[in-house]
Amino acid sequence: MGKGDKKSKKGKLKKGSYGNTRPHKPTKHKGLAEAQAKEAAK
Repeated sequence: MGKGDKKSKKGKLKKGSYGNTRPHKPTKHKGLAEAQAKEAAK
């Protein structure tokens, strides 16, 4: 689990690849805040 491991985040950083452990963009849960605002409005 180091720089030589292709499945770890460090290994993907070293190799320059992307995958489940290193996605292209961090995901944000936008829908959750909107749902809570609608609940509060009721």
